[in-house]
Amino acid sequence: MKKIINDPSTVVTESLRGLAAAHADLVRVREDPAVVIRADAPVSGKVAVISGGGSGHEPLHSGFVGRGMLDAAVPGAVFTSPTPDAVQAAVEATTGEAGALLIVKNYTGDVLNFETAGELAAADGLDVRSVVIDDDVAVADSTYTAGRRGVGGTVLLEKIAGAAAERGDSLDVVETLARQVIGQVRSIGVALAAPTVPHVGTPSFDLGADEIEFGIGIHGEPGRERIKAEPAEALVTRMLDAVVEDLPFADGDRVLLFTNSMGGTPPIELYLAHGIAERLLAERGITVARRLVGPYITSLEMQGISLTLLRLDDDLIELWDAPVHTPALRWGV
Repeated sequence: MKKIINDPSTVVTESLRGLAAAHADLVRVREDPAVVIRADAPVSGKVAVISGGGSGHEPLHSGFVGRGMLDAAVPGAVFTSPTPDAVQAAVEATTGEAGALLIVKNYTGDVLNFETAGELAAADGLDVRSVVIDDDVAVADSTYTAGRRGVGGTVLLEKIAGAAAERGDSLDVVETLARQVIGQVRSIGVALAAPTVPHVGTPSFDLGADEIEFGIGIHGEPGRERIKAEPAEALVTRMLDAVVEDLPFADGDRVLLFTNSMGGTPPIELYLAHGIAERLLAERGITVARRLVGPYITSLEMQGISLTLLRLDDDLIELWDAPVHTPALRWGV
């Protein structure tokens, strides 16, 4: 294993210190328990939007803390859910009378620990609600989940819910919008090579030189099938077929297309794949009204991509376009 780290046991803490040093105008960091908090939190009269999960998927979630997105992120150890006390600390640091929305990816540990923290907050008199995102079309269940996994759609959900909270929407409205996004977003990922978790020291799985894992999870969990490597045109077609047919998306739909690097895929390949996806969607009569391309939900250095489609309406477009200023996502400011 070759990584730019000191000690696997301190990699998350040291990374958070670097985040705090680089973006002190946007976030502040607590180390014990680990929480990344919007610099001006708590914001009076505003619904707090909080998310989190295992580290190793950066910039998710810590990189999305700031104006127009998350009020706090709760990072666990690499590929490990944060503990309830850490989530509770995030709630206490950001939440006032307007309440809070917890955005939870559908992994067993995340669901249980965020649920526990929400119950503790409720006992303190705070109005804290949770939504669970499960946008991965690859599998019904996995090692980590009961039901579909939460993957690329999480980025879009955090942006839209965060924008709604920023414009002053009530908790009822923010929650309703979040559930709308969850119902209208679908994703699938593929891997060409595995990541290496620092405290393990070896790749999470083995792939032959001519193999691709189709339907991979963001922790390296297996997907639908292992296939032979194929040209980008065929691979992107296979991925879009799986996503489009699941909702299904249809002729006349407007969508946000999110083409994501899993951490180790260079931009030249990512934009190539995105261009193919845009053309294939146009051929189906589906309009790409908004797009996002880049490494926004990763799996350490996994070589691979994911494609996410979100069906849009005018309100979702307005919320997507709203100003955002975080370490990893910024426009309109």
